[in-house]
This record gives sequence, structure tokens and C-alpha cells, in this order.
Amino acid sequence: MPADDMQNSHTPAHKPEVREDFEKTSRASTPGGSLPVYADYESEKAVIASLLADPDSLKTVMPILSGVAMEEQKGKKKNKGENGSNPVYHQIASVMFRDPKLALIYEAILTVNANQQRGGWDILTVSDHLQRSNRLAVLGGMDYLLQLQSSIPSTANLEGWCATLQNYAMLREIIRVCNHALDVCRNPENDVTKMLDEIESSLFSVRNSLSKADSFDAKPLMKRVLAHFIEIFDRQTEVGISTGYPDLDRLLSGGFRKQEMIVLAARPSIGKTAFALNIVRNIIMKQVDGAARRKVAFFSLEMSAEQVGQRLLCTEAQIPLSDIIARRITPADLKRLGAAASNISKAELKVDPTGGLSVFELRSKARKIKEQNGLDLIVIDYLTLMRADVSAADGRQVEVAAISGGLKKIAKDLDVPVLVLAQLNRDVEKGQGGQNARPKLSNLRESGAIEQDADVVMFLHRERNETKDLTPEAERNGTKAELIVEKNRNGATGVAELRFFAKLMEFRSVDHKYEKSDASV
Repeated sequence: MPADDMQNSHTPAHKPEVREDFEKTSRASTPGGSLPVYADYESEKAVIASLLADPDSLKTVMPILSGVAMEEQKGKKKNKGENGSNPVYHQIASVMFRDPKLALIYEAILTVNANQQRGGWDILTVSDHLQRSNRLAVLGGMDYLLQLQSSIPSTANLEGWCATLQNYAMLREIIRVCNHALDVCRNPENDVTKMLDEIESSLFSVRNSLSKADSFDAKPLMKRVLAHFIEIFDRQTEVGISTGYPDLDRLLSGGFRKQEMIVLAARPSIGKTAFALNIVRNIIMKQVDGAARRKVAFFSLEMSAEQVGQRLLCTEAQIPLSDIIARRITPADLKRLGAAASNISKAELKVDPTGGLSVFELRSKARKIKEQNGLDLIVIDYLTLMRADVSAADGRQVEVAAISGGLKKIAKDLDVPVLVLAQLNRDVEKGQGGQNARPKLSNLRESGAIEQDADVVMFLHRERNETKDLTPEAERNGTKAELIVEKNRNGATGVAELRFFAKLMEFRSVDHKYEKSDASV
């Protein structure tokens, strides 16, 4: 992981503090003298507890704590050290974990995981490995492992804990290198220029050993890009995920593309959530390659899962929710609702209604969904209801910037498009046209960072008039709406015309509408 990315996406709000473990020692001996112990023992304990409670968490932990060393280990002969241990695993564990007991457990987890040819590992296989290597008693036996396993209620902040460990490990290594540099400077054996080169090299080695910077040579990169273009030309792969709105797909050069952050913004009560759910419905109800359906995760920070389900079902069945609540439906309507529910039940949709999600929590949930079931699209309703781990003194603008940057990184890390809904500030109503003024990029609420981080920014715009929305003509033909693509990093900007049907909470393209043939039978 590049250092810059680590700071932006994983670093906790507080700076590393000195944590003194008085049961062991409050000082670490180094060639340059005594230093305070820089470590967060609670985060170390939480990481090990997460691994013991949920072995699948190792897929999250390893890229952060073990990325470089594991890459270097690939293809090499695995030499065994004392007690059958792997020197690489021992080095990773001892560098990342300041607590020797926890380092021993992490080393055992890495070793057992590498040795499991079939199936996974669990607390019993780790305990057995430690027992056979005569290390379990040193830790305090199986009771200690079980106590650790039950010490945390949730693994939602696992990536944040891992980042804390990585930051402290890097800090300890920097201190070690700097103290060694002081010794060299006090007892010079070489000329100053050579000493400076050696010190610089040592500092760079800290970054290279504790953070993985992905880079690609031009030749394999061009080969891969050209192969992808040929697949597109031969229709072996899709350019993006079709939204079900042809005009929008044309502007976006094929739909939502992997690793892109797409922002859908509008004033309150214009229909952001309705339009986002229309897109979700179009995607999950359409088969791909004759069989598979796209997998979507919808994070609803404003509505409950039941409310999301009600909207999807009513739109799919073409029956207004107001008619159901007022009991104005017929047996035929009930039959249509049942058929629509059966159809949606076959879709690959995850709805998470957790309110006040942090970026870390959302990343953890989305990563787990992708690992277990696969994932093609993330939808978040909506951005400003999220929170980031920043100090309250930094202000809301800094927090929104952290959220925006974190969501863009999730899109890149998980290799999926992220559609995030956002509010417009009231400045839009001060423009020409008042409440019905057309929005601009400067109207994005609370942060210009959203505009900067987003690959696509589009505004949903319509003249809000509830009495006009519910006239017989509006129910029959819909009311005019526009989707304004104001920013598009990899395509064109422009306007897609829509018709809005208020009772059904549905937006339809002017030249196309969702057809039954798009759904599986």
C-alpha cells in the first residue's frame, strides 16, 4: 500500500501515542539508547481477536500487514526455522506486533494458513500448531486463545486497527534507523556523502518493507490494456454496467465502470433515492450472459431495509405504495405483487440499513460481501449521513472530504463502481429560477473534495410541484425531469431526458422504459 494512500484512508484521527506496557517494559533498548515503546496494544489485541473469531478476516489483514513480505515469498523455497517456523512469517509478526505473545499467535496463524492445502484454519488448528511447537503453554494455553477470541464484539473496524499497527511498526522502524544513523554520524568511518547515501537508503527501505507500492512496466501494461480493448471489440466483455437508461449509458460510454466513483446529487425531495433504486432495479433484474445477474450492495443510511424493499416491490409491480396503504388494491394487484416479489427474490441484492456508517465500516462490510458472494456495484444513500474518523475540531468540511476520498479508494480497492448520493446546498435556489434553478458543481454541499474525487457527477433536476405531479395527465405521461451529467472524467457531459411518475416513484427514459423482457422469468 502506498504511504500516501495509507495516510489518507487508514490513519486514525489521532497521532501515534506512546503506550507503555508496565507489565513488560516501558523502554526499548536500541544502539542509540533507550526509547519509549511506540505501540497500541489494544489494536494489536483487537486484530488477533478478529482473526480468531473470524478466520476469513485474514484476507483483510494480510494485504495490510504482510503485503510486501508475502509477495517476496511467492515462488521462493520456504525454508523452515526453529520449531518448523517460517523466517518470513516470524519477521512479519515480530515487526508488526510489539506484544510478543500476539506476535507468536500471528506467526502461527500465517504458518497454519499456508500449510492448509484443503479447507481453512480455525482456533483449534492454530492451538494444535502452537502445542506441537511447544509454544502454547508459554501463551497461557487454550484458555488464553479463547479469552482473546471473545474480547471484541465486532470486527467492523478491523482495517483501521491494522492501519494503526502498520503506522506504529513504521514509526518504530524509522526510530531504529534514525538511532543507527546517529551512531554512524558520531563514529564516522566513511566520507559524509557515502554516509548520507546509506542513511537515505535505510529510510527508503523502511517504506519499501512496510508498504506496498504497485507499479507496472510499460510492456505488460500495454499488453493488458490492448487485450482488454480486443475483448470489448469482440463483445467478450462489457465496457460498463448498463444503468437501464440508454441516454445516460451513451454519455457514460457504456454505463458505470469499475473503480469509478459516481455522484448523484439533487435538492431534497427531487427523487435521488427513487432514481438510484430505479437504477438498482434495472441492474439486478437483468440477466447477463443468459444466466448470471449483477450483484449489488445498497447501503441505506436514511431508510430501513423494509422501506427499500417496499419501494423496489411497488415499482416492479407498478402499484403505488399509497394505494396499498389506503387498501385501494384488488386481488389482481395482489397477484402482481406476489409475482414481482418472486422475481426480485431471485436478484443478487444486499441491503444494509446501518445508520451513521463510517468509511472503515462500509469498506469492511463491502469487502466481506465481495469475498463471500461477489460484488458488481455499491450504492450509498447518502454521503453526508456517513462519518469519518476525524477530529470534531477539524470541521464538517474536512470530514466530508475524508469520506469522499475514502469512497473513491473503496471503488479502486474493490474494483467496482460506487454510486453515492449527495445533497446540494441551498445556494442552488439563489440562482436564476429560484427553487427550480439548474444545479452546478459548486452547489455540492459542504465540500469541493466531492467534485475532485468523483469520476462522474450528475444532477437530477426537475421542477418540483406536487400538485402538478399528481394530475391525471402526470400519472399517465409523467412529468419532465433531467439528468445532467456535469462532470465525466472518461466520457462526455450532457443531459439525459427523463419522465417522472410520482405515484410509482419511477423515472423512465423518454425514448425507452424498463421492459418485462429485461427481467428473468
